[in-house]
Amino acid sequence: MSEFFTSINSILEAMLFFDILFGLVEGTTIPFLVAWLIIGGVYLTFKMNFVGFKYFKHAYHIIIGRYKTKDDKGIIPPFGSLTTALSATVGLGNIAGVALAVSLGGPGATFWMIVAGFLGMSLKFTEVTLSLQHREFLKDGTVMGGAMEYLSKGLAQKGMPVFGKYLAILFAIFMIGGAIGGGNTFQVSQAVSAIGQEVSFFDENPIVFGFIIASFVGFVIIGGVSRIASITERLVPVMAIIYVGASLWILGFHYDKIAYAFGLIFTEAFTSNALYGGIIGSLVQGFQRAVFSSEAGIGSSPVAHAPAKTKYPVRQGMVALYEPFIDTIVICTMTALVIIITGVYDPNGAYAGLINSREGAALTAVAYGTVISWFPAILSVCIALFAFSTMISWAYYGERAWVYLFGSKYSIIYKLLFLSLTIIGSVVSTDILVNFSFMLLLAMALPNILGLFILSGDVKKDLVDYDKKLKSGELDKEAIRD
Repeated sequence: MSEFFTSINSILEAMLFFDILFGLVEGTTIPFLVAWLIIGGVYLTFKMNFVGFKYFKHAYHIIIGRYKTKDDKGIIPPFGSLTTALSATVGLGNIAGVALAVSLGGPGATFWMIVAGFLGMSLKFTEVTLSLQHREFLKDGTVMGGAMEYLSKGLAQKGMPVFGKYLAILFAIFMIGGAIGGGNTFQVSQAVSAIGQEVSFFDENPIVFGFIIASFVGFVIIGGVSRIASITERLVPVMAIIYVGASLWILGFHYDKIAYAFGLIFTEAFTSNALYGGIIGSLVQGFQRAVFSSEAGIGSSPVAHAPAKTKYPVRQGMVALYEPFIDTIVICTMTALVIIITGVYDPNGAYAGLINSREGAALTAVAYGTVISWFPAILSVCIALFAFSTMISWAYYGERAWVYLFGSKYSIIYKLLFLSLTIIGSVVSTDILVNFSFMLLLAMALPNILGLFILSGDVKKDLVDYDKKLKSGELDKEAIRD
């Protein structure tokens, strides 16, 4: 079995990360997936007229409920959909991934990570808008949305029903695989490791932790998306406050170094530094981290936004703009600043061993621990909370993909499988499965962005119509004032 996963993993890696320069430029490689995401982000940013900047304030007004109408359709409020999506992305990528990106790509990787975050706002807007344009309200009271729906239905409307159906099935298979590994077993293994360092009982009895977290996850996901949203609406702000608060404390302690850190970020983004692989190395690390962090272009969060109560699909697309902003531009940048200011990122420094062994979470703990001695204990709690929140959201993502393939009456099979793997992941090494699932998660970008290219004209049309109504005051007139 391990040989099967290894061989499939090698095939996917060859497809996703082959060098588009084909070795023509010595010492420089640009993986296909990174180029694919950059092209998609740049294209949609220009096509949607820099939607992330233009409607940023309006999106905030939507989130706080200023534009509720009597014609809104859906199950959960826009903010609930946003926090559900954020709970899947705000996590280990912000803690461990950023530390490794800066260590491997240099401080300049932070600049490209921020650029990728802004481009990701256009990707999120487009894919979430498409999700609501093509969502379906099922007889069991749930909502089916996401890339499966807009790939199959949207491409059918363009005269490509068979092609769209195949892409949708492929995407659903990739999403289930990504949910089981990256969204489940990887999360629980990291959580039990972090908690075990602080609580010896769980280090000696990891299966107990597995049963506990599986029980909590089961309680939430069996209640459906409404319960998931109600939990994430409370959990995500708390997680963000704890982590951002600690980051601000450290940045305040080193306030005299902040300007220097930003200067280093900008200069090294455009300076060939052999120590970190040069400009391209910084760019690749920055964009890869942004992808793992916000999942913009992957096509996962449109599933979380599909049940949102709204009248206009583009309105929820605007709400989704905040995902890459909060996750990548704010939280990841804060982590990067702490890593740079404390100096732990030097590959030839005192913590080279952590960098070489890719222990990003431990590296972040060291950085924060230089100022807050007890922060490693808080970080362990953060990791457990991040893992839990990621698991409940990805459980829902995978369940929707499962329902798309097999029907609603078989969703319980998926849920039991997901919870069983949660327990198994706490005691058994699942490295091969996790690596395989991460490849499937990244592979979701292939059919998804292809669909975004083809269907982006439909989104642009709705955006233009919405903008006219906004400027004319029509949207203010139809809004319900509490």
